[in-house]
Amino acid sequence: MILWEAHTCLPLHPDATLAPLERYRTAGVHYVSINVGMDMNPLTQILPVIASFRAQIAAHPERYLLPDTVADIERARHEGKLAVGFDLEGALPLLERPEMVALYRDLGVRQMHFAYNRNNSVAGGCHDEPQGLTALGRRMVEAANAAGVILDCSHTERRTTLDILAHSAQPVVFSHANPLALVEHGRNITDEQIRACAATGGVVCMSGVSRFLGVEEPCATDMARHMAYVAQLVGAEHVGLGLDIGFGQPGLDDDPPPPFDPGYWWPASEGYGNGIRQMRYAPVDAWPQMPEALRAVGMNDAEIAGALGGNMARVARAVWGS
Repeated sequence: MILWEAHTCLPLHPDATLAPLERYRTAGVHYVSINVGMDMNPLTQILPVIASFRAQIAAHPERYLLPDTVADIERARHEGKLAVGFDLEGALPLLERPEMVALYRDLGVRQMHFAYNRNNSVAGGCHDEPQGLTALGRRMVEAANAAGVILDCSHTERRTTLDILAHSAQPVVFSHANPLALVEHGRNITDEQIRACAATGGVVCMSGVSRFLGVEEPCATDMARHMAYVAQLVGAEHVGLGLDIGFGQPGLDDDPPPPFDPGYWWPASEGYGNGIRQMRYAPVDAWPQMPEALRAVGMNDAEIAGALGGNMARVARAVWGS
């Protein structure tokens, strides 16, 4: 079976190395989606990062593969490689041009959401006033569907997510979000959002971030508990995993250029403190422990295979093509 990490983060710096991804390969993961930019990052930061990551993947064909289809990920699995895709967190890097979606797709961005915590001209963020999807946002949804990019509702607010889920002709995912019913936090999502996502044929992937899981030192058991909640609500075929680890690398400052206010993007009122630098994450080592943790919450082998990758692969086949 394919093991699918729906979202993780390397430093947004062209000198960042892909070396931390080796931990995923060692853990048996076959595909990982890495962030290449957020709403606060200008194109002058995002494009060199994409160029660097693409160059590193191309320089190590014995380790990595940039996939176009799920069949490419299957090939990577059989060859002992790690397939690496990119994701974009927010619509500001699209410069209000729907045709930018296809350009990012050609650069390797396989998944994107349209707001990162705060509102913009396309969509509403989860730490801002309710806004919903704008007319431009509806055009962006159509552009993503046409380009074969997976729509991701992580970091967007309730009205926006429901609008995206209603407007998309393709399955939609939450690549790293947890049930609000288990932990009260603005980044977590309601049962209504979970049900609407499942109705598209989509997947809700659990984040491994401590604050969203409600524990200080998150582990496989904590994520399994949240995955079981979603499975019981809408079915195990709509469950996935996206640890959302932030891998730091010594000597690299990947803050956006001034003016940049971490307190705006990650409000202290939501418990972030100093941005997200104090966040704790479930480790990559949790991946090999997940099958046993999911069995303990009542999932069978077929459901576990889906939750750890098969469900996201199903969505990708529908959106990307086979």
